[in-house]
Amino acid sequence: SNLNINDVLGNYSLTLIDALDTLAVMGNSSEFQKAVKLVIDTVSFDKDSTVQVFEATIRVLGSLLSAHIIITDTKQPFGDMTIKDYDNELLHLAHDLAVRLLPAFENTKTGIPYPRVNLKKGVPPDSHNETCTAGAGSLLVEFGILSRLLGDSTFEWVARRAVKALWSLRSNNTGLLGNVVNIQTGHWVGKQSGLGAGSDSFYEYLLKSYILFGEKEDLEMFNAAYQNIQNHLRRGREACNEGEGDPPLYVNVNMYTGQLMNTWIDSLQAFFPGLQVLIGDVEDAICLHAFYYAIWKRYGALPERYNWQLQAPDVPFYPLRPELVESTYLLYQATKNPFYLHVGMDILQSLEKYTKAKCGYATLHHVVEKTKEDRMESFFLSETCKYLYLLFDEENPVHKSGNKFMFTTEGHVVSVDGRFRSSLWDDILPAGEDSAHRAKPTELKAANFSSNCNRVPDERRYLLPLKSNYMRQIDRMVGLI
Repeated sequence: SNLNINDVLGNYSLTLIDALDTLAVMGNSSEFQKAVKLVIDTVSFDKDSTVQVFEATIRVLGSLLSAHIIITDTKQPFGDMTIKDYDNELLHLAHDLAVRLLPAFENTKTGIPYPRVNLKKGVPPDSHNETCTAGAGSLLVEFGILSRLLGDSTFEWVARRAVKALWSLRSNNTGLLGNVVNIQTGHWVGKQSGLGAGSDSFYEYLLKSYILFGEKEDLEMFNAAYQNIQNHLRRGREACNEGEGDPPLYVNVNMYTGQLMNTWIDSLQAFFPGLQVLIGDVEDAICLHAFYYAIWKRYGALPERYNWQLQAPDVPFYPLRPELVESTYLLYQATKNPFYLHVGMDILQSLEKYTKAKCGYATLHHVVEKTKEDRMESFFLSETCKYLYLLFDEENPVHKSGNKFMFTTEGHVVSVDGRFRSSLWDDILPAGEDSAHRAKPTELKAANFSSNCNRVPDERRYLLPLKSNYMRQIDRMVGLI
């Protein structure tokens, strides 16, 4: 229950594994090769260690798969990242870990997995029957890649079944999902519907699963979810950069009624502008990003929870999270507006000034007092550093190699590759998923969004992305002026 310190570490060299593809993206082949060999030689998942299924999947499984794909890529876009005598060891490690996570999907009446599993003994006898939507519904990218690399449908099947089970539990009235569910009864324990902790990556992976695997059903779920989010969570004026009224803001509501549940937003929500960029809703992304950036300017960090009514942090710590940097990077890629380079520089300077420690970078215990905690989350190297680096590295192979890349929710680089688009088990997956019915990439569009990519004309590229009166309005909203 401690928000600051939870059980993600797993006693399996988490930070080493999570940082592998960051070394590759930075072109540091000698350190990448050294780190991979260290993982191969020293890491074992045969441990009496209870881990979160979600965190183990996105931080460890995802990184092992990303590094494996980089090593075996015949084009080697990042420079020579090959490993002498490499015999798919990282893929075997990933497979071993995934098999140890599978017991979480057994003995649940809904198919929604248990939140924790012991790597040696399976689901602990005292396990909770409650899990969050993001934790149970954001396993499909990593499990799907593993299934398609191995030619074994098991992993994708259990992850997809969990997504469908959650989707089937959405409210008949609003179409929204809650944030905590009982995996045996399917009853919602947490009825809050929002874009932050407990929900965030569920929406992200509906879209990213479609991008990677081309399953039409994933896109249909995403478009329906996006429309419901716009209808029930979005507050403020209709257009981002014109009209009267408050700036757009996505709030936490009751999943059944759509009524406001509280007046805070959390730092994980800052990923959403980046997701809006991927779907093409760039104008709305610009507005929402500006709100989070204003909070960053005020504190030099994003508090874990910020109360927009009180204009103060509700939960004041900042564990070096990447979400604002991620959205900044994606908005820069979409608009090429230098404003986002300035945002990146601001974030970089704040991190250097407030979080740098003798042996790395530290979680801020309190964003106002700037006190530190003796902890550096693995996502700092996996995501925060990677997105900052890519923001400023225009010539990086991610942008220039001609390969198409996608980032997992933990920032791991995966090539968008034809081999992930053909599955060998259409007959095994539930009906309606055979390849003949897959959507063409041109069908990738957001439902009911207020604007589209074409709304950012060339002449605006070197102006501020938001009109100055709207910028000032957002600054006033967070108590900057």
